[in-house]
Amino acid sequence: MVVESTYNWYWLVDGLMDTGYRVHLAHPAAIRKYDGLKYSGDFADAAYLAQLLRLGLLPEGYVYPREERGARDLARKRMQLVRYRTAQILSIEGIMMRQTGSRINGEAVKRLTAGQVDEFAFAPDVALAVEANRAVSQALGQQIEALEKRLRERVSLRAEYHLLRTVPGIGDTLATTIMLETGSISRFAQVGNFSSYCRCVDSLRESNGRKKGEGNTRNGNKYLAWAFVEAANFAMRYCPQARNFYDRKKSRTNRVLAIKALAHKLARACYHVLRDQKPFDVHLCFG
Repeated sequence: MVVESTYNWYWLVDGLMDTGYRVHLAHPAAIRKYDGLKYSGDFADAAYLAQLLRLGLLPEGYVYPREERGARDLARKRMQLVRYRTAQILSIEGIMMRQTGSRINGEAVKRLTAGQVDEFAFAPDVALAVEANRAVSQALGQQIEALEKRLRERVSLRAEYHLLRTVPGIGDTLATTIMLETGSISRFAQVGNFSSYCRCVDSLRESNGRKKGEGNTRNGNKYLAWAFVEAANFAMRYCPQARNFYDRKKSRTNRVLAIKALAHKLARACYHVLRDQKPFDVHLCFG
């Protein structure tokens, strides 16, 4: 039986599997209908998925183990709340620039109190806007701390978590994200499969040795893609070997491509760390 991987597939897939069905989770981003179709609808789409399954051509997603989904979704919720808090902080910084012409950094914004907002002597409407942003930011901060505490309890005893933290640029948050988003490393046959899943490889269409366009760049895990780019930015600051690798790539290309190349390097390293259950070796990674 085929179920399309929509935002609400958990309950349906779990119920079907509990009933004894063999469920295939269709991967929508990897399925492209041909342009010659005259009609498209729910029944036609279901028939098309069944035909792909019959032919052995169905792109399938990973049915993440139900007992681990809660922790993974909790990590995603943390990322969502961090984005919301950042929006509140940036809003306060923008108001300060418009009203006073001076800057206030994010850490100072996080420490603001209601009394300090009053000391700015803004117009009542402006002060209310700042206080609204401040109150929401601090409420979000409390929830983020609660989520982080729970995530630490869930992952701190796992060997994979501690192994990932040996990789340059990967701390508590990134180790948690990478571990939970990756799941079982055994589902990736080769390191190239994992790199592709992390969106760390090119997506090209070529013919006769020439580039004809871009492929399906959405095919992969956006959370892992973000995590390894973040890790690359941290690694080049604190790991001399990573910095040298980045500088060599940047001298031949540009900053964006150099960061992506370093992210790819770290993704490959994490694959081997998780597969072999051995700490990161900087000499094996960077030579």
